[in-house]
Amino acid sequence: MTPAEKLIPSDAENVAVRAGRRTVQLTNLRKPFWTKPIVTKGDLLRYYASVSPWLLPHLRGRAMVMKRYPNGANGPFFFMKNVPDSHPAWLTICPIKHSGSNVVNFPVVDDLASLLWTVNLGCIDLNQWYARCEDEHRPEYLHFDLDPVIGATFARVQEAALLLRDALKAQGMPSFAKTTGSRGIHVYVPIKRGPLQEEVWQYSKAFAMHVAEMHPKLITAVYAKSKRPKGHVFVDYNQNAWGRTLASIYSVRPKKLPTVSAPVTWKELERGVRIEDFRIDNMVQRLRKVGDLWKPLLARNGRVDLKKHMS
Repeated sequence: MTPAEKLIPSDAENVAVRAGRRTVQLTNLRKPFWTKPIVTKGDLLRYYASVSPWLLPHLRGRAMVMKRYPNGANGPFFFMKNVPDSHPAWLTICPIKHSGSNVVNFPVVDDLASLLWTVNLGCIDLNQWYARCEDEHRPEYLHFDLDPVIGATFARVQEAALLLRDALKAQGMPSFAKTTGSRGIHVYVPIKRGPLQEEVWQYSKAFAMHVAEMHPKLITAVYAKSKRPKGHVFVDYNQNAWGRTLASIYSVRPKKLPTVSAPVTWKELERGVRIEDFRIDNMVQRLRKVGDLWKPLLARNGRVDLKKHMS
């Protein structure tokens, strides 16, 4: 029996678990969240408990957007803007002012207890802010979301990711890739905190258009979906806008299969991978073998000074 199985028993419907110094109430554990194969809400919680040592460092100190699937991956979802009044007293809250005087109170996932509490709401994938709560307007990442346009294969997405890597490398920028767990690839660049989110968005837009101009037969940066050329790969820069998020590292995705947004090496992309290679049932084994491939994104050193590239 694994530590996660000991923590969250498979034969219980509702249970109070002790996570560190906190107690978390978990509910509807036997409820199927996927049907073929059957994966229950309890299975999802056990997965997140198992990957928490690698996952939590990437989430700490950041507002978490709650995208809830109360009836599982095949059911409807909704965004919960504020933590419910019934949230535990120990939960860290990140209040962020939006338009006008509207303040949204986001939860912060900074330990196992808050992770389990969030997932228990039906949050299948996790979507944290790119900036920390202490300075929500200054992100620590520049990133691109590569999506296939109709007619494009995942192999073409991988080809586009490699070209984007080369373009970033030519500017002296290290980059890191992960599968989205859905259809595409995310490419991230760790940056020094400084530029405002609006400035990062402007830079990402200009860079995406530059890469599209360099490779017009494969890559497009046209934002209007109806105008994107078929068979191309869309370099989405707009997720760099303030308040936007992408599924986090190691997130399970609400797709037909419980696939995971998994870090991959550039050599793996050169050889070729599949979205389906990274799933809820094999990610822990992979992590034990290769470790956290995105650990460099947590380091203070080696981050790009984007201000120098903006001048």
